[in-house]
Amino acid sequence: MKLSKEYLQKYLKPDNFFNRDLSWLEFNRRVLEEALNPELPLLDKIKFVSIFFSNLDEFYMIRVAGIKEQLRAKVIDTSIDGLTPIEQLRKIESTIQPMLKQLSDFWREEIIPRLKENKIYIYNNLDEITKEERDALNQYFLKEIYPVLTPLAFDPGRPFPYISNLSLSFAILIKKPSGEKHFARVKVPGIIPRLLRIDNIVKSKPKNGSNGTYKYVWIGDLIKSNLSLLFPGLEILESYLFRITRDTDLEIQEDEADDLLQMIEENIKQRKFGSVVRLEVEKQMPEYMIDILIENLEISRDDLHVIDGNLGLSDVILLYDLQLPHLKEKPFHPVTPNIFEEEENTFSLIRRKDIMLHHPYDSFNPVIEFIKLASRDPEVLAIKQTLYRVGPNSPIIKYLIEAAERKKQVAVLVELKARFDEENNIFWARELEKAGVHVVYGLLGLKTHAKMTLVVRKEIDGVKRYVHLSSGNYNIDTAKIYSDIGLFTADQNICSDVSEIFNYLTGYSEQKTFRKLWVAPVNKRQKFLDLIEREIKNVKTNGKGHLIFKLNALVDPLLIAALYESSAKDVKIDLIVRGICCLIPQVPGLSENIRVISIVGRFLEHARVYYFYNNGTEEIYCSSADLMQRNLDRRVETTFPILDTDIKKYIKEKILDTSLSDNEKARILLPTGKFIFNKKVYTEEKVNHQEFLMSRQHPASKKILPIEIAE
Repeated sequence: MKLSKEYLQKYLKPDNFFNRDLSWLEFNRRVLEEALNPELPLLDKIKFVSIFFSNLDEFYMIRVAGIKEQLRAKVIDTSIDGLTPIEQLRKIESTIQPMLKQLSDFWREEIIPRLKENKIYIYNNLDEITKEERDALNQYFLKEIYPVLTPLAFDPGRPFPYISNLSLSFAILIKKPSGEKHFARVKVPGIIPRLLRIDNIVKSKPKNGSNGTYKYVWIGDLIKSNLSLLFPGLEILESYLFRITRDTDLEIQEDEADDLLQMIEENIKQRKFGSVVRLEVEKQMPEYMIDILIENLEISRDDLHVIDGNLGLSDVILLYDLQLPHLKEKPFHPVTPNIFEEEENTFSLIRRKDIMLHHPYDSFNPVIEFIKLASRDPEVLAIKQTLYRVGPNSPIIKYLIEAAERKKQVAVLVELKARFDEENNIFWARELEKAGVHVVYGLLGLKTHAKMTLVVRKEIDGVKRYVHLSSGNYNIDTAKIYSDIGLFTADQNICSDVSEIFNYLTGYSEQKTFRKLWVAPVNKRQKFLDLIEREIKNVKTNGKGHLIFKLNALVDPLLIAALYESSAKDVKIDLIVRGICCLIPQVPGLSENIRVISIVGRFLEHARVYYFYNNGTEEIYCSSADLMQRNLDRRVETTFPILDTDIKKYIKEKILDTSLSDNEKARILLPTGKFIFNKKVYTEEKVNHQEFLMSRQHPASKKILPIEIAE
């Protein structure tokens, strides 16, 4: 598809796009709605409350911080929808504030009473507990908390103290015997849980809820009741909690770096000194104290959030760890496909047939076993892998190190620029290097987001290559909660492409063409445009065209313009977008043939799937990449074809079709930017995409398994 000036002018207009950040806030509203869902068990409601606030923290640290940096730099560029930076900030705040109030009211009016009904008590006032409990808590404070606390004064001789990102602090007004008043700050230690389990501290009470009662107190309330111990001889007049959010987006001048790892380490150190982008305070905090904070944090009133309730509710996720199964959704345990239970080794299985894993419904263990086998198989000559987010205590790292110790050629690209995982990845990069692994830190100007493993093996009929490609990370923890697609294949063309991508990552390859893979930033954008154009031509010649894209984010203006053109040419377009969607659907003359749905449920929808009808000769591609400028132009990404007919059928019928038919969790995007539930009519059967995929793994449901992989 050639994007002429006329074509671009036709669609690239502000009125044809949703704002990216406002669209993300609508995604977080869907997270909030999950918490509000009356059918969801109590502890799962709390889990979604925590996710909402955790998401919002990151949004301020990255997105809001970026907009405010534009203001400081006096950048007047408008967003894709025509908003200036100041207009975006105003709309962001006007969108967020009602959600915060709604969730605060919900927490106070529904969650807390529901917790009490289930004998889970969260006390905001220590006067509400028994004297024995207060005494035990005070002793705990003296032994465990008091030694950690550091009161910091603020006066002409002592500057305003540094306050770390997302830390909870007390702003305190103290009075000396002379009558002088001073401001002080005490940080609430982050190494101690925000909610203290009273019945684990009071030794005379049964532990672990064996008495059926769970009692908690906020650590802030315990500290507040003992503040006088930190200021002996002084009178505490007032004390209120506050919390700040800093700009944590790293700006790395890679072209100036002699050592990328060292530069990123230095940038991580500087991250904690990023400018303050949000100040959260208790509703009761007086204006004069707010003014002190605003002045010394060098922010404006626009950066202030007055919270009617507890600050930093992301910390309530610890309640989800309570062993109370009746307050949670039924547990789900992934299964290992039958094919891996066969006696032959994994390599021979992959040579016979491509194998797909659909996490978290399928276990991640076969991926780990694949790396383990490769590390120990004497016929394996080399292992190459990309690592983006690994997680702690990674068995994959262990087996890569073991492979190097067995004198195999091991090359690993560890992406040091994976946001908020930089320190973890630096640690693993060094551990791998110590073991003799050839470690590459990434490419200048590009972030490597592709998920690939290549194994080279000497066999009777020559050297063979085996590949694992995925939409998700090599992370055993996220594989339990993220919905992702992984593919094992020995297809020669795909294996050759992956080899050349690794040459590109570790050497100086300038490969411009690939056999089967689409690779960003080389050819991925053009491949999408070409296949979209093919659907347009097919409608003209055969009367039918259909696109189904399942992804996390749809932002790229050019591809959105291409979808608008497809809609105008009568191509049917179904978009399953979990998060950000800048495309406006169902607008006459623009997008009347485009439907957008979003599914927010038990698992995080993370797989990217791209379906092209192609006159009935259906093509399906899976990918690590969304349709955003960064994924198309500034990252190394892979999009891989599904060639096996059984796997293709599974993805189409069991992933795409059930997503589009979901009438329980799916929400439909309106031209206004709001979402409404795709509620079933009374004649329809209930369809819940994720529940369907969980049920297919049940022994009683073996008959509906779409892929007969056992031989």
